[in-house]
Amino acid sequence: MGGCEGSRWRLLDSEREETTSEPQAPLLEPQSAHWKNAVGFWLLGLCNNFSYVVMLSAAHDILRHERASGNQSHVDPSPMPIPHNSSSRFDCNSLSTAAVLLADILPTLIIKLLAPLGLHLLPYSPRVLVSGVCSAGSFILVAFSHSVAISLCGVVLASISSGLGEVTFLSLTAFYPRAVISWWSSGTGGAGLLGALSYLGLTQAGLSPQHTLLSMLGIPALLLASYFLLLTSPEPQDPGGEDEAETAARQPLIGSETSESKPGSSWNLSLQERWMVFKGLLCYIVPLVLVYFAEYFINQGLFELLFFRNTSLSHAQQYRWYQMLYQAGVFASRSSLRCFHIRFIWVLALLQCLNLAFLLADVLLTFLPSIYIVFLIILYEGLLGGAAYVNTFHNIALETSDQHREFAMAAACISDTLGISLSGVLALPLHDFLCQLP
Repeated sequence: MGGCEGSRWRLLDSEREETTSEPQAPLLEPQSAHWKNAVGFWLLGLCNNFSYVVMLSAAHDILRHERASGNQSHVDPSPMPIPHNSSSRFDCNSLSTAAVLLADILPTLIIKLLAPLGLHLLPYSPRVLVSGVCSAGSFILVAFSHSVAISLCGVVLASISSGLGEVTFLSLTAFYPRAVISWWSSGTGGAGLLGALSYLGLTQAGLSPQHTLLSMLGIPALLLASYFLLLTSPEPQDPGGEDEAETAARQPLIGSETSESKPGSSWNLSLQERWMVFKGLLCYIVPLVLVYFAEYFINQGLFELLFFRNTSLSHAQQYRWYQMLYQAGVFASRSSLRCFHIRFIWVLALLQCLNLAFLLADVLLTFLPSIYIVFLIILYEGLLGGAAYVNTFHNIALETSDQHREFAMAAACISDTLGISLSGVLALPLHDFLCQLP
């Protein structure tokens, strides 16, 4: 056991398993299969995180007003502020946007905590179907909601969809060349950018939040089409792909490898073996938890309080721009794996914590003169977060044996969710405290 140096769906179900013994149609050319899988995982990453991102982008709108039951289509997408405390120097909602964050992340946390214990017993296809249905349900429920409580129920559906999908698709990468991890990560970054930008753009263009959400119902359908129609069935292949030379230069450091190891055997590990693999992952899990704690403490604890009155942008518009710029940084860095690799995730965690300290100091002391400085810091924040995510899972894929890779990928994806959940819990009392300041 070292440190940090260094069935497609099992198959889909019993019916798919039976067909594998029958004569198959001619296989696709390797290059064609490579691109189908690359595009497939990119689209899966995009669609899986899309509803999650949109709900965070809409958080300010969800909490700022409750739609009138009769005339929803004429709701102003940028309603006038309703301050929580008129004597406060902050323009506060009565409830922090961290409430939406918690509704958007706690179900995901529960799913990821339970996943290593028994989620593998459910075939991949039903999981994907449930994820797609929950994603569609989240858009519909929030769009037609008349109250904050019902809207938060819709956010919970988005969280179930995203959490179940992330565990499923990251586990699924164990059956494909490692290059698909880069494509998946880029797709999740694309979800952040396109989700935040589409919500910002459509509401800026005058579309109501309700109609904006309903226009996004094609995303769950694209998720199902990408999985069932685009991905190829995993065939015996070298999982190393373009990383073969790098992998051959060192033995896996997390777990032990034998020549007969197969990804599909991950869930047959004993509890002791799973614990040993998990301990080997801690050097990646802990810094990734810190990265996501810091950035989501900023996003859902401080974004609402970083309000500049000397601009033409309303408070709601400023919040949407913050979300969009953050997601732009995430997309760029999650797509950067082909350009450079980062081994030391601790460095990114330290830099992200410095971002948090700096912006918290500005909220308290208001020393930044322009919103454009905050724009740059938020873009940088997204770059750090995206780089930490993609490099963490890339390093785990390289340093984990075939036998342990599927379990390791599912177990490590708890990192970002745990950090986000902790940030949401702490951001709620911080919001109430700061909004009471004169």
